[in-house]
Amino acid sequence: MGLHFSKEEFRVRKSKVLDSMKDQNIDALLMFRQESMYWLTGYDTFGYVFFQTLILDEKGNTILLTRAPDLRQAQNTSNIKDIRIWVDKDESNPTDDLKVILDELNLQGKKLGIEYDAYGLTGKNTLKLNKSLENYCSVEDKSDLITKLRVVKSKEEIVYVKKAAELADQALDEVWKYAKAGVNESKILAEMNKVIFEGGGDYPANEFIIGSGKNALLCRYQSEKQTLNDQDQLTIEWAGTYRHYHSAMFRTIPIGKADPKHHKMHEACVEALKNCENKLKPGNKIGEVFDVHAKTFDDLGFNKARMNACGYSLGTTFAPNWMDWPMLYTGNPYVIEPGNVFFMHMILMDSENQLAMNLGETYLVTEQGNERLGKQKIDLVVL
Repeated sequence: MGLHFSKEEFRVRKSKVLDSMKDQNIDALLMFRQESMYWLTGYDTFGYVFFQTLILDEKGNTILLTRAPDLRQAQNTSNIKDIRIWVDKDESNPTDDLKVILDELNLQGKKLGIEYDAYGLTGKNTLKLNKSLENYCSVEDKSDLITKLRVVKSKEEIVYVKKAAELADQALDEVWKYAKAGVNESKILAEMNKVIFEGGGDYPANEFIIGSGKNALLCRYQSEKQTLNDQDQLTIEWAGTYRHYHSAMFRTIPIGKADPKHHKMHEACVEALKNCENKLKPGNKIGEVFDVHAKTFDDLGFNKARMNACGYSLGTTFAPNWMDWPMLYTGNPYVIEPGNVFFMHMILMDSENQLAMNLGETYLVTEQGNERLGKQKIDLVVL
């Protein structure tokens, strides 16, 4: 059984979930978030794109309801002993199979917590689930019960986060090596992914962002791959990923020659990042980190070019994205704790001049402050 964590680690995690369920008066939790299943049991799959749930009751019983292709997946990657299979057939309704399990656990008339905020629980399946549980038990949205426990990383998790950061650093070396005029963006992506996989890394939970010219102003992956011009700009956001743990980075790199505005934008990004670093300390609220970011850019005249969020938590996440809870935006009351991991991105998109400048790094919050996990320089590199 290829578990990525010790038995004691899993025991502690399960104990925390059961304590939280008790505090919130939940008799059982129905997990639909793949992140929750992985964190609690080690179960590693992309089978959550179909109806799949892991039930945990107040006595500590865990039962997985999934499809046949994930039977051995669960056996090989998790500590789950009781695995039930719902059968693919025309007009199949796996919530019927779920009701059988709930009856076995004597959960009729009890209170169930459900992870509704889950990519695998589609709107169609949610309607089926709610209809099935109607007049059977009471339900509450407990999408954040495990999420709030995952936000503080254990010592074992931090080992994986730091390994992911090493892979992200190595990927940046490949960017600097290959990002030259005449080189296609596909080549850069290929070399970045090559070193990550050769280093034992994983697929990231979402695509790397890459774009040059006008596409350097995009904050999402898109499929057009351009060849770099003699004078150009390349924006790239990526993550090193290890055992599904992410450490992200963000850069805009002028090609050939930097526009004078590039230099001013980069100076602003560095100043904003440093100010955010100084605020990213235990006891502060993450909304305050964003406010420092915003004030720095606004004072420097970049109000129209900045974003309305400047980062988010990172950890073990599955497709379609590596963004985790909570996000850094104004007013967010989450109080920063040691063991938090945050990706802070300073983004400037000047549509008027068609210029971009981005700078992003991942940080581990410590007792004293924070540690930048990436070891590469944050200077403006012109290639």
